[in-house]
Amino acid sequence: MPKPLNHLSARFHVNGGHTLKVYKECHGYEGAQKAMAMQPDAVIEEVKASNLRGLGGAGFPTGVKWSFVPKTTSVPKYLVINADEGEPGTFKDKYILERDPHALIEGMIIAAFAIQAHKAYIYIRGEYVQPMKRVRAAVEEAYANGLIGEKTLGQDFKLDIVVHPGAGAYICGEETALLSSLEGGKGQPKLKPPFPAIKGLFDCPTVVNNVETIACLPLIFRNGAKWFADLGSEKNGGTHLFCLSGHVERPGVYELPMGTPLRELIYEHGGGVRGGRDLKAVIPGGISAKILNADEIDVNLDYDQIRAAGTMLGSGGVIVMDETTDMVRALWVASRFFHHESCGQCSPCREGTGWIHRVIDRMARGMGRIGDLDLLLDVSSNMEGRTICVFADAAAWPVQSYIEKFRAEFEEHIRSGRSIIASESKGCLTPEHAVIPAQAGIHLND
Repeated sequence: MPKPLNHLSARFHVNGGHTLKVYKECHGYEGAQKAMAMQPDAVIEEVKASNLRGLGGAGFPTGVKWSFVPKTTSVPKYLVINADEGEPGTFKDKYILERDPHALIEGMIIAAFAIQAHKAYIYIRGEYVQPMKRVRAAVEEAYANGLIGEKTLGQDFKLDIVVHPGAGAYICGEETALLSSLEGGKGQPKLKPPFPAIKGLFDCPTVVNNVETIACLPLIFRNGAKWFADLGSEKNGGTHLFCLSGHVERPGVYELPMGTPLRELIYEHGGGVRGGRDLKAVIPGGISAKILNADEIDVNLDYDQIRAAGTMLGSGGVIVMDETTDMVRALWVASRFFHHESCGQCSPCREGTGWIHRVIDRMARGMGRIGDLDLLLDVSSNMEGRTICVFADAAAWPVQSYIEKFRAEFEEHIRSGRSIIASESKGCLTPEHAVIPAQAGIHLND
C-alpha cells in the first residue's frame, strides 16, 4: 500500500510542532528567505510553475490569481487568509492552524511579498477556539522574533498580521462574504466582477487564499517548483490533505498526492467500509459535492479528473456511506443544513432552500407525495446559476444527484409512507441518527 506523505503534515504529531523553536529546527522560514531574495514577479512565476491550486475548494491556479493584482496602485493591497473552515466533512485546515501555525505565517510572508501587501488578515472560524489560540500565539512569536513587523525577516518590507474570529456563518467561507464580514458588515456575498484582486477588502486589491494553499508555499520555495509539481498530477501540483469520514474503518486526515484514486483512499488508507459492509455511496468533496454511487469510485482525486466524473473535489472532504445508509435521511440532513445556512440575500436561495427542506422533511416523516421528486428537481434547477454566489448551486447539487442516483429508494420511501423521524421531537435528528458524522472526534491520527 502506498504510504501517505508527510510534507504538509510533517509536524502534526511532533511535540511542540506549533512552536517557533520546533518549526525552525525543521528549516522553518528558509523558504520565505529564498522568496524575499527574488523579485515579486519572479515569486509569482515560481508559484505558477508549481501548479499550486486553491485548496479551499475552488481549485483556481494560485499564481494566476496573484497576477491579477495591479502592480501599481495608490491604495493599499491586502492578503486575507480564509480559515473559516465550515464545509461539513472537512477538517484539514484545523490541523494546520492548531499544529503547524508557523507554516501558515511563513506562507503568508511569501504571498504578501509577492503581491506587495503590507497588511494581512487571518479570518478564522469562531468555533476553532484552540486553533485560534495557537495561531495568535504563533503570530506573537513571529513579531517577537522579527519574522514579521516593520522589518519582515530583517528585510526592508513591512508586514502586519491580524487574527480575526468569525461568528460561525457557513457563508463566510465564500470570499466576498468573508470580506463583508471583515469590513464589519453582514456576512453576505457581493456580485463579481469586480473580483477581490481588483476591488476587495475596503475596496482595495485583495488576495483571498485558503489556509492549506498558503501552507504549501514554504515547501515550494524550500524544494523548488518542479519538485512540488512532480508530486501531483497534471496541472494539479503537490499533495492534498484529504479528510476521510463516515462509514470507514480508519477515518482521518491523509496527506496524499493530487490524483490519488478515490478507491485507494477508501480501501487502502481508510481500511475499507466499516464492519466489512458493502459501499453504497461517497461524497467526494464535502456535502455540497454531487454524490457518487459505489460503481463510480474509480476516479482520481484532483480538480480536473473528478470534475470530468460529474462532481467536484471541493475542499477534500470525502464522506463514505455504507449499505445501511438511508438516502432520504442523508438528504434530509443536508437540506436542513443548507436551509439553515442560507444568508437570505437572494430569493432563489432563500426560498428554494426552504422549499427543498420542507418537501424532504415531509417525505422523511412518511407523508411524501407522488410528484415530490420532480418538484424537488424543478425547484433545485431554478436555483442554479440564479444567485450572487454559488451557495444555491451547492444546495441544489445534492438534491439532484441523490435523486438521480437513488431514485428508486426515494420512490419506495414515498410509497411505503415510512417515517424515519416520527419519533423525534421538534423535527431534529439525534446525533446517532446522523449519517454525516460530526467533524470532531473522528480523526485517525488524534
